[in-house]
Amino acid sequence: MECVVQGIIETQHVEALEILLQGLCGVRREPLKVHEICLKSGPNLGAVSSEVRLICNLEQTEPTWTVRFVGGAMRGAGAEQLSVLVRTVIESKASKNVLRLFYALGYKLDHELLRVGFAFHFQRGTQMTVTVSSVNKMPQLHNTDEAVPVTPGIQLVEVTAPASSETYTEVASAVSSFCEYLAPLLHLSKPGISTGVVPTAAAAAASLMSDGGASTAY
Repeated sequence: MECVVQGIIETQHVEALEILLQGLCGVRREPLKVHEICLKSGPNLGAVSSEVRLICNLEQTEPTWTVRFVGGAMRGAGAEQLSVLVRTVIESKASKNVLRLFYALGYKLDHELLRVGFAFHFQRGTQMTVTVSSVNKMPQLHNTDEAVPVTPGIQLVEVTAPASSETYTEVASAVSSFCEYLAPLLHLSKPGISTGVVPTAAAAAASLMSDGGASTAY
């Protein structure tokens, strides 16, 4: 299970966001280059379709694969009151033959993406990860070298935190509190709820850049 929020930021303000995150997180950023293949089950696997994502970390000397299943969002009055999305997530490491395996099981390619950017992994009330990346599509199947941006000039920002049925309320609160520090640059909300670019981003970015990355930890 995880708590997640997403938002977008103009590429020209990403450097300012990195300065802010560096001060808030207190750790070095890690480069991010991920090839994500989304597969959907065929009719032979049941009436209800399922979706899995095969994620290849291209930053490793020897690329590593992970199978990621994302379940439905938590429902009910309690979930509606939360400012973050709570959903079931199951991950497992896999070999380089994993794509061939899922094809053999009857899964079909739905789409694939290349995400390039950076990530911060840190502890702030709870374990969190912030990723900032450009999302790219591939005109040619599996050809990451020719990937082109889906939305030029815009990058996706995502904050995730692992949770359980006992801790999701506290984790959601910690994620919401952290997101407040990013509010001048971008607004983070539940996936699927687009709020667009924040009007104050340009002024906030200019202030951060002029401060030269002064401490932003609170």
